[in-house]
Amino acid sequence: METLRLLIDGPLPGATNMAIDEAILNEVNNGQSPPTLRFYQWDQPTISLGYFQKIDQHKQQDTQITDMPVVRRQTGGGAILHDDELTYSLILPTTNKSAAAIEDMYTLVHACYIKAMATWNIPIQYRGTSDDGNSQRGPFFCFARGHKLDLVIADDKVLGSAQRRLNNAVLQHGSLILKRHYQQQPCAEIKKICPEFDTNIFMQDTANLIAIQLDMNIEHESITPNEKNLATELQNKYSGDNWNAQR
Repeated sequence: METLRLLIDGPLPGATNMAIDEAILNEVNNGQSPPTLRFYQWDQPTISLGYFQKIDQHKQQDTQITDMPVVRRQTGGGAILHDDELTYSLILPTTNKSAAAIEDMYTLVHACYIKAMATWNIPIQYRGTSDDGNSQRGPFFCFARGHKLDLVIADDKVLGSAQRRLNNAVLQHGSLILKRHYQQQPCAEIKKICPEFDTNIFMQDTANLIAIQLDMNIEHESITPNEKNLATELQNKYSGDNWNAQR
């Protein structure tokens, strides 16, 4: 069986998180790294802009938002306020059947989240309405936008995902909101419903479920030296205005 590499990172700066995701995507695209599932968090409240978002949208927010670090993602969608959350990224070669179609990969991960959440009696489900989301329009915050495959609690979004596709690999990442400390971003909160929620148990359970769906063996590993070097180079990109303020 093929191996799914599992990476679990602690809280890191936004530029570092985005640089690592892109480094892994590039190495999988080049055939140098295996399929990878990564869980990570953020070391301070940070705004990530969708790839197509205008920087002026960010500048129009209140000062509590504009004073936060800002980084532009390589994926589309609206802005996300990364704070008390658990982020995942799944990078697969396009030869994997689960990566062939955008919605197939969304469904694979989101279905595993639903099943893992059932252990905690957390009633998340697909939004299931018509898809009115768009990567280039809508409210500033991603969690105020709607897509039929979003995961919601009641009517409030708690997990959304986005993708970046290269010739030979695809990156999908998404944010699961654990607790909200800022009212500007509308969302549900896992720990409000289940205060005893344990992210370590959840990460392992979800990783096992995703590996089963992919028909892979899961192995805890670290990033490769090449990925680490590439991520270090890419941090300059994600820390600079040439990338973050390009639109």
